Amino acid sequence: MFTYETADQKEVRRFRIAQFNGRMATVKSGESTVTGFVRSVLEQESTTPPRWTITIIPNAAKEELKPLRPSPRLRPFAEDYF
Repeated sequence: MFTYETADQKEVRRFRIAQFNGRMATVKSGESTVTGFVRSVLEQESTTPPRWTITIIPNAAKEELKPLRPSPRLRPFAEDYF
């Protein structure tokens, strides 16, 4: 799990919407980029200005799909008779 802390209300709203709709969210923190599903958005009530802690479950990288068989060879109709 990846934990991210922010004070930006627009960003928090984006994460809450992604969590509600079951969509993946992407976070850039420094040089690393994490994409995954939002698990929780928690407000820290004791801080001024308000801050939120967002927990994201990273999505595993997908392998590229290999074709099961070669693609069909297309040829003109006339080649069948010569």
